[in-house]
Amino acid sequence: MTDIPQLLGDAADYLLDHRCRGFPREQLHLPGPDFIDRVVTDSDRSPAVLRNLQALFNHGRLAGTGYLSLLPVDQGIEHSAGASFAPNPRYFDPANIVELAIEGGCNGVASTLGVLSSVARRYAHRIPMILKLNHNETLTYPAIYDQTLFAEVEQAHDMGCAAVGATIYFGSPESRRQIMEISEAFERAHQLGMVTVLWAYLRNPAFKHDGSDYHVAADLTGQANHLASTIKADIVKQKLPETNGGYSDVGFGHTHAKVYEELTSDHPIDLARYQVACCYMGRAGLINSGGGSKGHSDLGEAVRTAVINKRAGGMGLISGRKAFQKPVSEGVELLRAIQDVYLDDKVTVA
Repeated sequence: MTDIPQLLGDAADYLLDHRCRGFPREQLHLPGPDFIDRVVTDSDRSPAVLRNLQALFNHGRLAGTGYLSLLPVDQGIEHSAGASFAPNPRYFDPANIVELAIEGGCNGVASTLGVLSSVARRYAHRIPMILKLNHNETLTYPAIYDQTLFAEVEQAHDMGCAAVGATIYFGSPESRRQIMEISEAFERAHQLGMVTVLWAYLRNPAFKHDGSDYHVAADLTGQANHLASTIKADIVKQKLPETNGGYSDVGFGHTHAKVYEELTSDHPIDLARYQVACCYMGRAGLINSGGGSKGHSDLGEAVRTAVINKRAGGMGLISGRKAFQKPVSEGVELLRAIQDVYLDDKVTVA
């Protein structure tokens, strides 16, 4: 097992001993082996959706825990194939992407229509697949920032996917069109029995204000999570919060003083707890993003993110570039270190 306190270093006590007070853990719908029976069966999800969600929960090293460790690789479109795969060219071949998820003990693998369809007959029965329906295509010049549908829900169903995923850039000029597109896609996915996963990201130049980046503010990302839950995302992917006060500092929208004075603090676990609360108190599972690769610090940062997510009441971690932009053995080590956090009974919900 991974030595979690050692990787956390000087922050070990700060992160492992913290207790949340704004939203006590007793108010949350926490992940666990019985999450579907205890929480999801209250919803209108069909038996087929429940079966596919259970398939995700039952796969990989975290099988039976109610937590998720997912490998997402859509960066060939989102960042370009060269930028994503040149550090480790073996991942130009889609089979090696899926093999990394399997060897790394992941619950599932999320990728593009092309990646998954090219190897679906080999792998759809071996690991749950999540087809990402839309992407920010970055070859257009001058650059634009929008999410374009690259696939239909029926294509995911036909290749045996357990789930579909999508991104909405909340706060962008195109967000209302994206909300309508993905709301319709998610409804169709549920009709066909698939789980829905939303990358609930923020994008607006005004969210960078006076030297602060509120794209990672707890209050704004929390509202994005709430909107994701509103369109029936079963799992919400969100960046780990790094600050707060986006509403007040940017100077728009509606909030309440209690959000900042009582329900949150500047502690990273309290900020992430607010994200969980905005996911219907955990009825929609929160998985945080592992972020980009920075080299030698990736392992410690990944474990830190997993500790914050788990202690906040989240459902797991989705980590891509930190895992595939390095030698295979190191990528597997990183994925398994993340999973060790969720397997360690000493890392409790705060």
